Amino acid sequence: MNIRTDIILRVYIAFGLIVLFAFAVLFKLFHVQIVEGAKWRSMADSLSTRFANVEAARGNIYAADGKSLLATSVPEYEVRMDLMAGGIEKDEVFYEKIDSLAAKLSTFFGDKSTKQYSRMLRNARADRARYLLLKRNVTHQELKAIRKFPVFNMGRYKGGLIAVQQNKRIMPFQSLAARTIGYKNNNVQPVGLEGAYGSYIDGESGKRLVQRIAGGIWMPVNQDIEIAPKEGADIISTIDVNMQDVAQRALKKQLILSNADHGTVVLMEVATGEIRAIANFSKESEGVYKEKFNYAIAGNQDPGSTFKVASYMALLEDKKVDTNTMVGTGTYPIPGKVITDSHGSIGTVTVKRAFEESSNAAIAQLVNSAYKSNQSKFTDHLYRWNLQEKLQLQIPGEAKPVVKNPNNRSWNKNMTLPQMAYGYEMQLTPLKMLSFYNAIANDGKYIAPIFVKEIKRLGNTVEQFKARVINEKICSDETLSKIRAMLEGVITNGTGKTVIKSPFYTVAGKSGTAQVADGNKGYKAKRQYQASFCGYFPAENPKYSLIVVINDPKNGYYGAQVSGPVFREIADRVYAADINMYDSMKDQKLAGNVKMPSAKAGEKKATQRIYKAFGVKTLFAANSENVTVDTNKGVVNAEIRIVEGSVPDVSGMGLKDALYVLGNSGLRPIVRGSGKVMKQSIAAGTRVGKGYPIVLELN
Repeated sequence: MNIRTDIILRVYIAFGLIVLFAFAVLFKLFHVQIVEGAKWRSMADSLSTRFANVEAARGNIYAADGKSLLATSVPEYEVRMDLMAGGIEKDEVFYEKIDSLAAKLSTFFGDKSTKQYSRMLRNARADRARYLLLKRNVTHQELKAIRKFPVFNMGRYKGGLIAVQQNKRIMPFQSLAARTIGYKNNNVQPVGLEGAYGSYIDGESGKRLVQRIAGGIWMPVNQDIEIAPKEGADIISTIDVNMQDVAQRALKKQLILSNADHGTVVLMEVATGEIRAIANFSKESEGVYKEKFNYAIAGNQDPGSTFKVASYMALLEDKKVDTNTMVGTGTYPIPGKVITDSHGSIGTVTVKRAFEESSNAAIAQLVNSAYKSNQSKFTDHLYRWNLQEKLQLQIPGEAKPVVKNPNNRSWNKNMTLPQMAYGYEMQLTPLKMLSFYNAIANDGKYIAPIFVKEIKRLGNTVEQFKARVINEKICSDETLSKIRAMLEGVITNGTGKTVIKSPFYTVAGKSGTAQVADGNKGYKAKRQYQASFCGYFPAENPKYSLIVVINDPKNGYYGAQVSGPVFREIADRVYAADINMYDSMKDQKLAGNVKMPSAKAGEKKATQRIYKAFGVKTLFAANSENVTVDTNKGVVNAEIRIVEGSVPDVSGMGLKDALYVLGNSGLRPIVRGSGKVMKQSIAAGTRVGKGYPIVLELN
C-alpha cells in the first residue's frame, strides 16, 4: 500500500469517527430533551427555587402625645405582569384585551404612549415573559386602581398582575427633628432613634418562595407569602411637634440673621428629663441651613461663660465666698496672660453682681485665689458632679466630655485653673451643659436626658423608660438657693435684662461667649466665637430648661445678643401654649366686685372651649337689649353672628375686633373716638350692600 492510499484511509476513519460521535451527541440530546425531559425539568425547577426574605414593616415613631407620627413605613409596590397567566393563555383572549390595557396604563402612568405600551406587552408575550416590569414605586391607592384595569380585573391569578410589596420609610413632618429621628441604612452607620432602637423597630422578616427565571430574576412562585413578616414595635418619643417646630423656626431665623456657621437648640422638661425639642442646623449655602450633624450631643467645645455657674457653685459649697463678697473686675493677670472682661471694668462689686455681668476677671481671680494651693479640690467638685462622664444617651453619637485635673499631662499649674473657671480648657456638649442647669432647676437632682419614653407593640407596652439619676443632690440647699438667685439676677439686672426678661413669666439663666479654636490652627488663626444662653423657666417653679448655642456668628457674637433672642422666642411660645403654667391664675379673686366681668362678643364654641379650660362658667345673652342676666353665676357673653349682606352687632367690642367683623361683612367703617364701640350708625340686622359706610362711636 502506497503512502497516498494510507493517508486517505486514515482521513476516512477519522471523519467516520467524528460523524459517529456527532450522531451519538444528537441522539443523547434527543433522549434527554424528549424522552427524559419531564424528569430533568422538574429537577431544574427544584434547584432554581429558594426562600427569600420578605422585609417586615418597620414600627412607627410617635411624638410625645402618642398620636403624631414622626416616622412610619408605607407600602410601595413593584408592579409586574405574567404574560402567560391562565386567563390570557389563549392568543385570542390576549390580543382582544391587550390594547385596552395599554391605553389604561398610558393614561394612568403617563410615561409611555398607548402604542409603546402595546408594543412592549406584545413583544413580552412573544418572548413568553412571566415577570415583566411595568412600574416601580406604586402606592397602595394606585395599586387598587390598577387592579380594575382590563385583563388585571380577571382575577388574582388569571389576569397575570404581580405586585411585589416593598416598605418605604417616610417622615410625615418632613424635616421636623429629622436628625434625632435619624435613619437606618445598610450602607452607613445608623443614626438617631431609627438606629438606636432598630432591634425593636425592625420587626421580623417573613419568607417567600421564589423561582429563578431568565435574566437571573427571582420571581415569586405564589402570590401569597409563605411565612408572614412580623411588624416592628412602635416607639413613643419625648418630642413635642409644636415645640419642635417653634425651636427649629427660631433657630434657623437667627442663624440667617447672624450669618452663623451652625447652631443647636435643646428644650428639656425639668422634672422628667424628657427632651421636648432638639434642633441642629449647619450652613449649606448663603441663607440655607440644613440638619447634617447633631451638635447638641456630639459638638464638644469650650462652653465659655455658661460654665461659670459650676465655678461659683464650688466656691459657695466650700464657703470660699458668699454672694455679697466683694471682688474686682476688668482685668486679672496670670503668668503668660491677662484675663480681661470684654465689656470693660465695672469696678469692685459683689460676687452676685460680677456673675450677673459675666466678669471673666472676677471668677478667674476668685477660683485661682481659693484653690491655687490645692487645685484638685476644685476639679474634684466637677468630677463629683460627673461632668467628665457621658450622659449615656438613648441615641448614638454622644461625645465624651473632656474635663482636666492636675494629673493630666496638659495641666498648667499657672494657667489651667483660672481659665477653667470661666469655661475654657475643657470640652462639653450643649446637652451636657443643659443637663447641669436642669439639675439646678430640679432642686439639685441631676438626671440624664431621655428621647424615648415607651415602646409599644400592638398597643401594649413592651418597655417604659425613666430618666437615669446621675446625682441625687449636686449641692446643698443653701448653695442651690444662692445659685438660683444669681441666675435670676442675670435676667433682672445683668446681661439678659434687655433681651430675655419677660413681663409675663420669670427666667433664670446665663449667657456665654467663648472664642473657639479653628481646628489644629488654634485661637489666633481666625477669630470665631460661640454664643450661647442656657437657663430655665418659670424661675420660681421651673418646668423647662433650654439651651441655645450659635457658632461663628458674623453679625455680633455676644451670647445674650445672638442666642438670647432665640431663647426668648422659644420660651415665649412654649409658655403661651402650656396652660399648666397658668395654674396660679385660678386662685386669683376679683377684689371689690362680686359680679363676674362681661366679655366681648365672639364665636360661641370657641369662647366656651377657652373658658372651660380656665374653669369659668359662661352665660350667653340673647340678642336683645331688654334681656337681663345675673352675672353672679358666670361670665356673660354674646355670640356674634355674621350674615352675608346684613349688618352685624359690634356694640361693646374693641376697635380692632369691630373693624375685623365689619370688614368681613363688606362694610366701610368710619371711626369716632376711642375705647369700646358704644353706638353704630346702622342697626344690626339691616340689609345693605358691600362698601356701605357705617359710623362707629367709641368711648
